[in-house]
Amino acid sequence: MKSRLHLIPSPLGGENPRDVLPAPLFEVIGSLKLFFVEELRSARRFLSKAGLKGEIDNLTLYELNEHTTREQIEGYLKFLEQQEAGLLSEAGLPAVADPGALLIKLAHQNEIEVVPYVGPSSLMMALMSSGMNGQCFAFVGYLPVKSKERKAMIEQIEKISRQMQQTQIVIETPYRNDALMEDLLACCKDSTTICVAADLTLPQQYIRTRTVADWKNSPITIGKRPCVFVIQA
Repeated sequence: MKSRLHLIPSPLGGENPRDVLPAPLFEVIGSLKLFFVEELRSARRFLSKAGLKGEIDNLTLYELNEHTTREQIEGYLKFLEQQEAGLLSEAGLPAVADPGALLIKLAHQNEIEVVPYVGPSSLMMALMSSGMNGQCFAFVGYLPVKSKERKAMIEQIEKISRQMQQTQIVIETPYRNDALMEDLLACCKDSTTICVAADLTLPQQYIRTRTVADWKNSPITIGKRPCVFVIQA
């Protein structure tokens, strides 16, 4: 009998997992002894809150993040072939703007069943609350770090958005949020719409959609918090 790889969502912040995840998922989590996780500390904290408090030392956790090599991930396959496992990212959905896609691909190639579960996605939550086109959109991911290159990319995605009426979804490392917002306002036309969606699902959640002109008239400081930017020209 082939094993299964369970794709386990996690909360976007520090809230109780039982407040945002469906009850049947906790039965799945409780049945597993092997997990591939983005970060060990946050994974242990999540699993403890998910009902495995006191059992963490009996679990096997392997790190799978941006520093994990292809060879290491290929090596994980032998463990996955022996028993069912969970793939757990630090926040949100596994393999969506997070590591894990290669392990999932290898599972498919080796006829290991892949089982996804319902959970929060900051990208989809930002899109659905932005008021922008939800039928034609693109996730651009992270823009270049250097301002000159970032501005060039902003101009490119704004042009694509205008031509295709396509919503563009962008994320950034929290400490560069305000630099990105500054470049968006400097590069985009005043009529372009930007949604800033920060701290989604948390008590301090902030979601605002305004034109570039309006953002310039009412500037904000986003600060170092998880944020999604949604753009439509």
